[in-house]
Amino acid sequence: MHFTINGAPREAEPDIRASLLDLLREHLGLTGTKKGCDHGQCGACTVLVNGRRINSCLTLAVMHQDDDILTIEGLGSADTLHPLQAAFVKHDGFQCGYCTPGQICSAVGMLDEVAKGWPSHVSGSLDAIDLNDAEISERMSGNLCRCSAYPNIVDAISEVAGLAPSGADA
Repeated sequence: MHFTINGAPREAEPDIRASLLDLLREHLGLTGTKKGCDHGQCGACTVLVNGRRINSCLTLAVMHQDDDILTIEGLGSADTLHPLQAAFVKHDGFQCGYCTPGQICSAVGMLDEVAKGWPSHVSGSLDAIDLNDAEISERMSGNLCRCSAYPNIVDAISEVAGLAPSGADA
């Protein structure tokens, strides 16, 4: 099967029952995407498929042969961090780091949703989205952090969105 992952063509022959997460980790060696709950509840496995964030543990790999799949490995490099990666480092938006790849991929997708004008459950208006701490928290609610780095994660996302971070390290 042919896949496009992080902008490059890749081939693999996963079992037809294999999740996208298992394709990435077990067949292609892209271990940045983490397996947390394996039930779509923690968000550690979040990747971008055609620009939309999804839980890769909940979808079959064979469903994504013609899709553009972006993982944490495709966002930046050690020499050139993605702006969200740099902001997570600056604002200490991680502790153990296990959820961080999913948090960052989700934040990339979330900021794109905001740019497209897609409202969330807490959006005050369907016409204009006021990106604030509550809006960011709601939109990131599918990504859990057991270390509770949430305020720093919100600050990192706020900075990249062009908002003044609300935390003490601003």
